[in-house]
Amino acid sequence: MKVFVTGASGYIGFNVASGFRRAGHEVWGLVRSEKKAHTIAMSEIRPVIGSMQHPESYQPIAEQCSVLIHAAVDYQADTFSLDRHTMEVLLAAGKLGAQPKTVVYTSGTWVYGDTLGKPVDEDAPLRPAALVASRPDIEQMVLNASGVRGVVVRPGCVYGRQGGLTGMWFDGPDKGKPLQMIGDGNNRWAMVHVDDLADGYLRVAESGLAGEVFNLTDRSSSTVLEMVLAVARATGYTGQIGFVPAGEASYTLDGFAECLTLDQLVDSRKASRLLEWQPKHRGFVDDVETYFQSWKATQYA
Repeated sequence: MKVFVTGASGYIGFNVASGFRRAGHEVWGLVRSEKKAHTIAMSEIRPVIGSMQHPESYQPIAEQCSVLIHAAVDYQADTFSLDRHTMEVLLAAGKLGAQPKTVVYTSGTWVYGDTLGKPVDEDAPLRPAALVASRPDIEQMVLNASGVRGVVVRPGCVYGRQGGLTGMWFDGPDKGKPLQMIGDGNNRWAMVHVDDLADGYLRVAESGLAGEVFNLTDRSSSTVLEMVLAVARATGYTGQIGFVPAGEASYTLDGFAECLTLDQLVDSRKASRLLEWQPKHRGFVDDVETYFQSWKATQYA
């Protein structure tokens, strides 16, 4: 397959693009600069220099590909207006050139809101956190698009390799700063290792399915506090763990604070059933030491 990925130098985009390339597919990736182009080219991803703000920079390549994956998020702009516009461009490109095309939108489990201690699947009603309130409408646009195979992927909190939200926990102790979390730590995050996530995208594209939503999360259910304590053990941190109230954190993290205090249990058995997707990583706590060493290697490379 010929595959086009937005955000190809980003955390999710790079690892997804790399997964397709390892599977033998031709991959083009949207990046903003020559430096980032050089970086992804070293992983055999063909760079397309441009931006989501300028669709003419990537649309001709997108029209030539059979799989179009939107994995970029631009938090410096009007995030979800740009998100919607990019999907409109990709859906339009999906109707041109080689057919049929698969167009994949990256959403996330935050659209479920707090699951109140109960597991939810793709049929659960959505109660999105304010930060991602625009995502369900974009999801529907993709799922209802004619002339393409529209698919929505809802990853959990992604960890592993060079980045992820959990990387911020390593950053403090590694630099002699306090280890902190938002809230009391009794909530749970839906989690997924970035390699398992990339495998999920690959299976979605190769399946030929359309009009489907897939959760991609592992089976772990550790609390945030349990994950932070695992980080302390892995990093040798012996100081106190700071608990920052969500209200206080909202002054600097804005809508992220609400998302970080959600308690979520998210069921991914649909992906196992329809895609034969099975996460190989058991969860953040089990992987924490390997993840820390990988994170350090990328920070000081």
